[in-house]
Amino acid sequence: MFWKWTKRIATSFFIVLLAIILLTNSGKPSLNFDELVRYSTRQIEFDYVNWTIQAVYQKLSQAALGTGRYLGHEQQIKILNRFFAIVDEQSKIKDKIIEIYASPSETNPDKTAQPFLVRQKSLQEEQKHISLLAESILQQQISSIISGSNLDDFGQPVPPVQYHTSALPFALIISPRDVIRQDANISLLPDLTLDQIVALEKSVENRLDISALVVPVGGIGVYPTMVMESTDLSWLAEVVAHEWIHNFLTLRPLGILYDATPELRTINETTASIAGVEIGEQMIIRYYPALVKPKEEPGSQKAELNPPKANEEPVFDYRAAMHETRVTADALLAKGKIQEAEDYMEVRRLVFVKNGYNIRKLNQAYFAFYGAYADTPGGAAGEDPVGAAVRSLRAQSESLSQFIRKISWVTSFGKLQELLSTP
Repeated sequence: MFWKWTKRIATSFFIVLLAIILLTNSGKPSLNFDELVRYSTRQIEFDYVNWTIQAVYQKLSQAALGTGRYLGHEQQIKILNRFFAIVDEQSKIKDKIIEIYASPSETNPDKTAQPFLVRQKSLQEEQKHISLLAESILQQQISSIISGSNLDDFGQPVPPVQYHTSALPFALIISPRDVIRQDANISLLPDLTLDQIVALEKSVENRLDISALVVPVGGIGVYPTMVMESTDLSWLAEVVAHEWIHNFLTLRPLGILYDATPELRTINETTASIAGVEIGEQMIIRYYPALVKPKEEPGSQKAELNPPKANEEPVFDYRAAMHETRVTADALLAKGKIQEAEDYMEVRRLVFVKNGYNIRKLNQAYFAFYGAYADTPGGAAGEDPVGAAVRSLRAQSESLSQFIRKISWVTSFGKLQELLSTP
């Protein structure tokens, strides 16, 4: 009994300590942006300090109860299923309420929406009681996979896996117009409307002659990590693992130097993406085998590889098209043809929209943000060699643990290249 209480106290202390250390960690957007940009965002920036204080308080309460550790697997599945059902129903009710108030034929929207508002409030109350328990279950399961992958220290992941589902802030991404490079990443309030977002982008672009884009994010590596609500367990496991990798790296040189260069940012994000996918997949295989998607048989042909029949449109390859767009935009910018590059990206955006990819804005800032996630060849990274180098190191490593522990000490792209050349 004494040992159990000692362990809980130590865990609680560790959570508080890590929250303080990691509040400005690698997964959190950089605060080293130009003050001129913040002239337009000060009143709508996200408050990480307040969010972290509240999340830490909830996690300490969760750790004191320790309820999730005493549930059987079937009970855990029931809790998670109920949690996902609540999230799904809340999303549908929210859409229904918006539809009622937006309908021009609705004469009394308050009365029509009333039963939906009552149900929404009931679901919110139920979610308060079940969400922390659902988080505790997933934290334990992902922790088990991490420990089994030899990424633990002293018998458990360091830092402990801690995440909290939340409405995530938007990120305002800033890039120069003459080159694709992320110069700022500013977190904004999560309830901004589209008209506010568009107005902000235009204001910043016109005032500073830069490229701007407000993007949604799925997770942020503060501590506890911040993860978007979702009903997709596979996606959720991957994102929680991805953000934990950011926490892990922040205690090592690679994470500490996250913002030092664009190359190091890409190394960080690509590493976290690769590891997040692997850990998430292993968690699903171990605990939820019914959700495992069957892999294609060796030698089977994918649809995009089959030649189109006569009078048939070829299958649109999103990653190949995005790769081509990035490469061409880079080439135009390298020649100083800024306006031509921007006109070209707008033309390409319309091609994506025509093929079902509703990209609102395709510009330098878009590629500066999405190009750093280079765990898969092609796509928004273009010909950037950094992501390919990270993937090569993973391919050369005998295990995920060996890969992560090697790359966590990388301090520059040159050091990564040295690792690749070392037998």
